[in-house]
Amino acid sequence: MKKPRALAIGFLLASLLFFLQMPLQVAAQDQAPAADVTQNADQSPPPDASQPGTPAQDPPSRVARLDFSSGSVSLQPGGEGDWVTAVTNRPLTTGDNLWADKDSHAELEIGSTDLRLSSETSVTFLDLDDHTTQLKLSLGSIIVRVRHLDDGDNFEIDTPNLAFTVQRTGEYRIDVNADGTETDATVWQGRGEATGGGSSFVVIADQEARFTGTDQLDHQISEIPPADDFDNWAFDRDRREDQSESANYISTEVTGYEDLDAYGQWHFAAGFGPVWTPAGVALGWAPYRFGHWVWIEPWGWTWVEDEPWGFAPFHYGRWAFIESSWCWVPGPVVVRPVYAPALVAFVGGGGFHFAVGVGPAVGWFPLAPGEVYVPAYRVSPLYVNNINITNTRISVTQVTRVYNDYRNNNLAHITYANQRVPSAVTAVSHDAFVNARPVARNMVQVDAKALAEAPVSRGPSVQPEKASVLGAGTPARVQPPAAIVNRQVVATRMPAPPRASLEQRQSAANVRTVTPGPGQPASRPVSHPAPNAFNGNYSHPLVRTAPPVQARPQEQQSEQSKFNAWQRQRQQRSAPAPRPQEHHESSDHRR
Repeated sequence: MKKPRALAIGFLLASLLFFLQMPLQVAAQDQAPAADVTQNADQSPPPDASQPGTPAQDPPSRVARLDFSSGSVSLQPGGEGDWVTAVTNRPLTTGDNLWADKDSHAELEIGSTDLRLSSETSVTFLDLDDHTTQLKLSLGSIIVRVRHLDDGDNFEIDTPNLAFTVQRTGEYRIDVNADGTETDATVWQGRGEATGGGSSFVVIADQEARFTGTDQLDHQISEIPPADDFDNWAFDRDRREDQSESANYISTEVTGYEDLDAYGQWHFAAGFGPVWTPAGVALGWAPYRFGHWVWIEPWGWTWVEDEPWGFAPFHYGRWAFIESSWCWVPGPVVVRPVYAPALVAFVGGGGFHFAVGVGPAVGWFPLAPGEVYVPAYRVSPLYVNNINITNTRISVTQVTRVYNDYRNNNLAHITYANQRVPSAVTAVSHDAFVNARPVARNMVQVDAKALAEAPVSRGPSVQPEKASVLGAGTPARVQPPAAIVNRQVVATRMPAPPRASLEQRQSAANVRTVTPGPGQPASRPVSHPAPNAFNGNYSHPLVRTAPPVQARPQEQQSEQSKFNAWQRQRQQRSAPAPRPQEHHESSDHRR
């Protein structure tokens, strides 16, 4: 629901006055606290989990999110063989596969970047971390709108006959035909490079490039054809985002920010600044109650909210109970806040009997503004700082103190505001938790006395099962042909290694290592190669690296010279050139 511009400006001015009274914490990201962050001993830890992680071992600070689908859209979690119906708001990461069946569409978000899938389209996340987005497009059509690129960011779309690298912010469409011998690259705005068959070709704004062949690419450049239904649908979605009111209050790198406009109201709360209150929620609604839990590596237990707006408020910021209603309090406006699987504290731990009429139960409540989030997965001290100070206003000193208390099991003096709010704690049985069942329909009654005595922990002592990984999606009625999913693509950089299944990871955790005897040299562990570095120690079964770009024969050089001259003419006719780095741009010029 929209507010008058004057009201929005008033909120901004009030927010500015509020922020000026708060200590500046963002600069503290570069300071590592003295806290020793360890893996939760109740969970199945990775090797050496008793020691703090390093920045290289930290999980990514961002994920993708399925925010819209129509028709039949299916998901295959990374490493698993099963296909299930895709569930809105489930976080997606490296290794996950998506399939939009005939007459189906899907939209995904990665911060401010939008990824749209057309009918009969297969997409795999080959790699998704802080600076890399590497997608595998085996078949079909996608439209990508990239609105922010930092120095060192890599955005690559790998197809069966080429790798397309996004070089500037803009909007792009990539199409792959049925047999994988043709890739069409359309650039409405921006600039990209297609690499394959030993050649590289630059595609600029207002161009459509058609590439055919595999061992050698043939190309044809033309003007962009009239928009089809898929284009128009994507452009309509763009306009909705460009008019978002929530962008006045939070960073556009908060995945899911634009969905808040239609489902609640922004207002100013004394002591908190701008807050957002959901509208039309069910009776007895509380944060982290209407949804389910899933297991997603490398974070572990992850919350998936039911409401269409239910991503940003459950993976960023904090919740406060203000004047008898729940309000979401975003953190400082930073370029890229750190994603969290669920900003809650757990009670009971999965082995504590604090519920009435059931066995071991798992309970939790939302963290309030200024409270420290304690990850249950292995992280570095730098990560601990960043995930807290980008999601709430808090000092590094406070973060360090609380983490040291958790390490030393000195939790008696730590208090949590929402633990004392009536009906703020939600609990389910161990069975409902591990099987991704709807929480609101499986809540258990909590004994107040037992709850007061229940320990507070960073994570539940619950081992995941296959149902935990598959989540709430039902077995998919449709899925892509295996030949399409396993189709090899061309890449300019080696993606992350394929993810093992949950069963394989659990089996590996039970392996006992031994020390080689005298005279037996110990083998060195295999390490992931650096980006853009290829060697014989690691290969990806679904990716072949693009061969080096070779000097073209004389006749090809002549053809390239003609192409370059045509590019210059097009740029001169279309002067002044569009501003590729502009953050919000109108979509009207593309129609």
